[in-house]
Amino acid sequence: MRARRLLPGFSLTMGVTLAYLGLVVLLPLGAMLIKAAGMSLDGFIAATTGPRALAAYEVTLVSAAEAVVFNGLAGLLFAWVLARYQFFGRNLLDALIDLPFAMPTAVAGLALAAAFAPNGWVGQYLEPLGVKVVHAQPGIAIAMAFTSLPFVVRSVQPVIEELETETEEAARTLGASEMQIFLKVILPTLAPSLLAGMSLAFARCLGEFGAIIFIAGNRPFETEIAALLIFIKLEEYEFGSATAIATVVLAFAFATMLLTNGIQAWQQRYLAKG
Repeated sequence: MRARRLLPGFSLTMGVTLAYLGLVVLLPLGAMLIKAAGMSLDGFIAATTGPRALAAYEVTLVSAAEAVVFNGLAGLLFAWVLARYQFFGRNLLDALIDLPFAMPTAVAGLALAAAFAPNGWVGQYLEPLGVKVVHAQPGIAIAMAFTSLPFVVRSVQPVIEELETETEEAARTLGASEMQIFLKVILPTLAPSLLAGMSLAFARCLGEFGAIIFIAGNRPFETEIAALLIFIKLEEYEFGSATAIATVVLAFAFATMLLTNGIQAWQQRYLAKG
């Protein structure tokens, strides 16, 4: 007797999947790449390597790297607390983790700008210390970290919930310290999911726009990100330059995902060997 399946056969489901992927993802990306390919090589290089473009890449990449490092640590901590402990307000904290997904990014940017302004709830304490967040590069990193934190938490939390505590107890009975247990027992298991979450967060940071423009100040060569430069080029009807810069940003994101997948594959082979 053939086993009944809830979904239709492979051919139909694969066809629907590929059609959806082609219309929603590949078609827009293909149109952008074709537009960029229509430029001359000199024009493409001039658009993507001009001083303003290079400064925008630097601001974007540095801020994204800072946000991802912070989210890697904070996201792991949040995921561990949510997965391992029961406490009053846990469900509320669990829901707040997903707030950046539900909140419009423009609202997030306005809220962060109000909080970190010189007279804001947080900014009033940073201002006497000479720490400037609003209209400065740290504000960009904070906005990126805020909008991308859920990617790390939601990638790591299910893996922590599935960890068997018997392995940790066995390590304790053998005399391992808590730090040794974390570094040699827990972290190798969490590494693939942590890397996946951080790579998704990095890709989100590269394309973040709404939350940043309200807090960054948007000064060319100082606090102008690549996404904003693309928007400005479109407003100036420089569609070729906008497409060229967008292609570079896409290449950064794609290279990050490929590198992360390669590291994850190596990690899985390492764990399989014991």
